[in-house]
Amino acid sequence: MKKLTMASLALCVAALTAGCSSSDDEEELTLPEINNQFDAAVVWQEGIGDGVEHYFSRLSPVSYQSTVFAAAREGLVTAFDAQTGEEKWRVDVRENKSFWPWEDSDSAKLSGGITQAYGKLYVGSEHGQVFALDRETGEIVWRKSVPGEALSAPAAGDGLLYVNLGSGKLVALHPDTGEERWHYEQEVPALTLRGLSSPTSANGGVLVGEESGKLTALIAENGFTAWSSDVAIAKGASEFERLVDVDTKPVVSGAYVYSIAYNGKLVAIDVRSGNVVWDREYSSYRDLTLDLDVIYLVDSDGVLYALDKNSGIERWTQPALRGWYLTAPTVAGNYVVVGDQEGNLHWLDKSSGELVSRTEFDSSGFFVEPIVVDGKVFVYTRDGELSAVQIPQ
Repeated sequence: MKKLTMASLALCVAALTAGCSSSDDEEELTLPEINNQFDAAVVWQEGIGDGVEHYFSRLSPVSYQSTVFAAAREGLVTAFDAQTGEEKWRVDVRENKSFWPWEDSDSAKLSGGITQAYGKLYVGSEHGQVFALDRETGEIVWRKSVPGEALSAPAAGDGLLYVNLGSGKLVALHPDTGEERWHYEQEVPALTLRGLSSPTSANGGVLVGEESGKLTALIAENGFTAWSSDVAIAKGASEFERLVDVDTKPVVSGAYVYSIAYNGKLVAIDVRSGNVVWDREYSSYRDLTLDLDVIYLVDSDGVLYALDKNSGIERWTQPALRGWYLTAPTVAGNYVVVGDQEGNLHWLDKSSGELVSRTEFDSSGFFVEPIVVDGKVFVYTRDGELSAVQIPQ
């Protein structure tokens, strides 16, 4: 099984299409000019090791009450006071750390997480390990070897922890010990994107997107399949054309679960039966955001959309940031916020999609969506800088 990063995919597509245009026709990608309606204030900034550098990662910060937790790929996990930025604790999960500070030590390759539940933090690694840390102290409660890379955040529910793995397995672990209770094995195509769906726990079941283009519901108690529905169907002659990964976290609201696939569709599915209620032609590998009755999404090209969750009808479209490798969108007060690969934080009016402000960070760029805690937006850059930004009123 070969896994392809989005950067690799872009290079492959560029190579395939290079004969169709000359360099004279290419235009440098530039951001649209806007008049900032406000300047969002940065309240505090702190660093977490070397961040994730240039590697693929979904190490998104997470919060509990007024504490924000963030991790670095090398193995650092840190807790900060959301109001002040004061460090509460910092832990290195690596077993073998170098005694000498100038010597390199093996990276833990943290990549999937963080998830907080059951009084603990859970984070997975490319080495095929899952770590459980005490939420209050950072003490490592257990570490568990699993049969595959843990590239997405685990999910918690019904007394279990669910971890989706790059090998095609989803394992259910006891949250207090890491003991495996059951596992589910899915079909994995020969070529897939570098990424995995985070599972969602709901209504006594576990929902997970598959790399074959399906959304599957499992019974939480035993891992048996309740139903499986197509979000995308592989088409085309080449392996690139047949990429149909559902790498996004399913979103449950009322009787529906929403999912989206790369080279596929945005679908609303009846969460009990697995029947498709409606579908629309969109392609994405970024998570959906649901706020009240609106779905916000960034498609594979970087176009932002707002859609009615009951019908899938578009409310607005914002194409001005196409090509900027945006994060998934986050709703912050009256705004939708996205980051890009150059370190710009974009603010959009959530009712119209109008670009209303831009906050520029001198950084290596954003790779995961912002989170909202205590009236602030928290953004995390590739070089490990965590920033708290005040949400304008």
